[in-house]
This record gives sequence, structure tokens and C-alpha cells, in this order.
Amino acid sequence: MNETTSGFDEAGFDAVEHARTSAESLAVVRRMEDALAAGSNDMRAHFHEDFRWMGNYGCGTKHGVEAFRRAWQLPFRAAFSERQYRTERFMADGEWVSCFGHIDATHSGVFMGVEATGKRIKIPYIDFWLVRDGKIADNWVSVDFALVLAQLGKDVFAGEGWETFDGNETPLPTASVN
Repeated sequence: MNETTSGFDEAGFDAVEHARTSAESLAVVRRMEDALAAGSNDMRAHFHEDFRWMGNYGCGTKHGVEAFRRAWQLPFRAAFSERQYRTERFMADGEWVSCFGHIDATHSGVFMGVEATGKRIKIPYIDFWLVRDGKIADNWVSVDFALVLAQLGKDVFAGEGWETFDGNETPLPTASVN
């Protein structure tokens, strides 16, 4: 990038403003994550009232703070106790923030039909947030529920997961070349 002393590049991109916005967005998300890790029961300080939480299959979609609490936060807490959030990396780009990591937790309640096992498990996740006006407007989430269930003794792929190809345990399927 060819920047001038003003921080603008030839196309008018203001790198200084972008860095400031990125830092502010990251701070919003980190405060929210800290509140979740501390067991906060009121997330309204972090989310727009009409925010959207969109998860992968099995997680569902939540519209608004109350729906997030009722249909994600409370069921998750009922299923998993002694939660330790371990975000491995945050990335911020303007109004966008993302991260990946996992939660170490104890399976202490029913989860997707599996009764509490008392097992300590790892729950991998990836999040993408859109921050507007100092609050989270949208949150796209991917939680590896297949791995969570495998740790609880339920293989949703019934031994047919493609990781069997990794170690040559299963012959690779053949396909016509297009």
C-alpha cells in the first residue's frame, strides 16, 4: 500500500481510521466475551436489541438479546458447567471481528439428547461479529457439535466421517473427472 503522511492511500482508504475502528470493534467483542466468561446474565450492554445470532446446523438462529439468552445461553449453561473460554486468536478488520478457540467444560446436563456424563470436554468454535454503534449487530457462529457429541460417545457420522480418509483407513471413493 502506498500511503501518504495523512494516512490515506491513493484510493482514499484511511489506514489510520481503519485501525482505530478495528481496535474499537475488537474492544466491544472482548468486553462481551469477558462478560460471557464471567457468567453475565445481562448481555444488553453488548448487543443491539435487534441483533441476529446465526449458528451452524444444530445451533439455530436467534433474533434479539432475549432469544439469544432463552434459546442459546441458558440451554448451553444447563448442559455445560465449569466453562473455561479459551479464545486462541482474535482478528479485527474495521467493523468486523472474528475469533477461533474452544471452551473446556463439564457435561453436566442433557445435550442433544445425551444425558449428563460428567466428562470434561472441548467445544471448538469460530465467531464472526459485525459491530455497529459500539454494540454487536450480527454474530455468525460455528460450533463443532459433531466433535462435542463424539466426545460424549455419540458418532453422528456413524463411522463414515471423512477423517477416516486421513490415515488411509478407508479407501478413497472414485469419481469421474470433470
